[in-house]
Amino acid sequence: MLEGCSATAIYYFIKERGYQGKQSILRDYCRTIKKATTKKATIRIETSPGLSAQVDWKEDLTLVSRHGEVVKGNIFLYVLGYSRMKYMQFTFNRSQTTFFDCLTNAFLATGGVPKEIWFDNQKVVVDHHKSNFGKPVFNETFVEYAKDAGFKPIACRPFRPQTKGKVEALARTTQRIKVYNHEFEEPLDLAEIVHLTCDQLNHEKSQATQIPPYLRLDKEKEYLHDFDHDLLDAYASQTVARKVSKESMIVFQNRKYSVPIRYIDETVQIKHDDNTLYVYYSGELIRSHPISPKRFNYLRDDMEEIVRSDLYKNRDDQVIDDYVDRNLKMFDEME
Repeated sequence: MLEGCSATAIYYFIKERGYQGKQSILRDYCRTIKKATTKKATIRIETSPGLSAQVDWKEDLTLVSRHGEVVKGNIFLYVLGYSRMKYMQFTFNRSQTTFFDCLTNAFLATGGVPKEIWFDNQKVVVDHHKSNFGKPVFNETFVEYAKDAGFKPIACRPFRPQTKGKVEALARTTQRIKVYNHEFEEPLDLAEIVHLTCDQLNHEKSQATQIPPYLRLDKEKEYLHDFDHDLLDAYASQTVARKVSKESMIVFQNRKYSVPIRYIDETVQIKHDDNTLYVYYSGELIRSHPISPKRFNYLRDDMEEIVRSDLYKNRDDQVIDDYVDRNLKMFDEME
């Protein structure tokens, strides 16, 4: 289980489970069994406070829960150049909306936006159809995001990994997460494990500066600039326009969801996260529904309003209530 894990990762793992010895003892032991590795030359690039950050993904991470469930995901990595302060986020995909969500969260976690951010040639950033070898072209949505956030995007030159060394060193450090293989309960636990690992890294002495990153962050924050969170958050939201039908329903993923009848024939905007569908009209939230596998999804208030406006508009409340109850039950039972 511990193959490929660093001594530091093993130390934190067994410390949580009662180990009271020193980390140096464990390191000495690991040195006796560590496989020989090839030393590589590196180029250190130092930056001034607030100047830059670097971004990457640790892709296709595969771990197994203690129940045998195979979980595949990715880790978003963000490192400030001066302080070496880090932000890490576990994700199940590498879509552009997820990328924007991670980057905005990184700004929140570190206290602001640097002047420039370095990226590799990942497709959520670079338009490969318009790019030539050695001359990447950023895609339009990303350019707009960078403009709204207030940073200059810089693409790392192909085959020049030293220009993005800080974040690639962090990618190697995430190997310590392997120590949790077969130890977590469910996939969502990995988000907390990644958060814990990031916090540990920010409190450890940086090999480059010999100072824990969190101790240098206050100085770097003085040079980071503020940003409009709501403006950037919109990039992480999947917004789609839908016209409300005569049934007072909208369609999402081939399923129907109800809205108040006053929006019939109007165009509304929908957003969603993993669990909830949000319906907006002129920027105002008018409905939210749990995302459901059911073909028809009515809120009781909406169905009652529909019934009162048409079939049963002259009936008493009890008759309407009974009708609504029967129909809601029927829709719940439909596949």
